[in-house]
Amino acid sequence: MDHQVAALRSELDTFPKRVQEADAQLAGAKAALAAAKELQARDIGERKKIEFDVQQWKDRARKYRDQTAAVKTNEAYKALQHEIANAEAEMAAAEDRQLASMVAGEDAERKVRKAEADLRESETAVNAEKKRIQALHVEKKKQLDAALAERAKALEPVPEDFRVLYERIAKRHHGTGVAEARDGQCRGCGMRVLPHIAEELRREGNEEVFRCESCGLILYTLEPIVPPAAPPSGDSTAGAQPNS
Repeated sequence: MDHQVAALRSELDTFPKRVQEADAQLAGAKAALAAAKELQARDIGERKKIEFDVQQWKDRARKYRDQTAAVKTNEAYKALQHEIANAEAEMAAAEDRQLASMVAGEDAERKVRKAEADLRESETAVNAEKKRIQALHVEKKKQLDAALAERAKALEPVPEDFRVLYERIAKRHHGTGVAEARDGQCRGCGMRVLPHIAEELRREGNEEVFRCESCGLILYTLEPIVPPAAPPSGDSTAGAQPNS
C-alpha cells in the first residue's frame, strides 16, 4: 500500500509540470506569431521609406527637367541633364528596392498567416491536453484517497510501537520499511540472513520482529510456515497383552 501511495503521489507531483509544458508550447506559438508580426511591421516600415525615396527622386528629376527650359548656357543645360540622369538612376535603384521589399512583404505576410494558424492549432491542442491532464489528476486523486483510506484501515490492528518503528525505518529507506527474507538472503540489500532468524520467521505463531543486520529493514518471509513439531507419540505396543 505504501508503494502504491508513493507511486500515486509521485505521479500527481508531475501534473503541474505537465500543465507548464503545455503552457510553454502555447507560449512558443504566441512568441512565433509575435516575431512574425514584428518582422512584417519592419518590412512595412522599410517599404514606406523606400516609397518615399522613389517619390523624392521622381520629384527631383521632374524639377530638373522643368528647369531645362529656363537655362541659357550649354554648361547649365549639361549640368541639369547630369542631375536628371543621376536622379533617374537613383529612382530606378529605389524602385528595385521597392520591388524586393514587396516580395519580402508577401513572404512576411505568409509567415504571419502560418503563425496564426499554428497558434490556433496549438490553442486547440493545449486546451485539450490540459482538460485531459485535469481529468487524469482528478482520477489519480481519487485513487490516492482510496489507497490512503485502505492503508489507514490496514494500520488499525497494528500496535503503535511497531507502527512507529516501521514508519521510522521506511522514512530512511525511501518509503520501504520491510524486506523479504528468501533463500537465506535479505532481498532489500542482498546480505545473508542468519539461519536461526530465517527459521524463526518461518515458525508458526512467532510474533517477534526481526531486522536485517545490514540494512535494518524489517524482515518477513513468504516461505512455507513450519508448524510446531507434534509431541512424540507413545509406543503402540505398550500395555498390550501377550498372546496366550
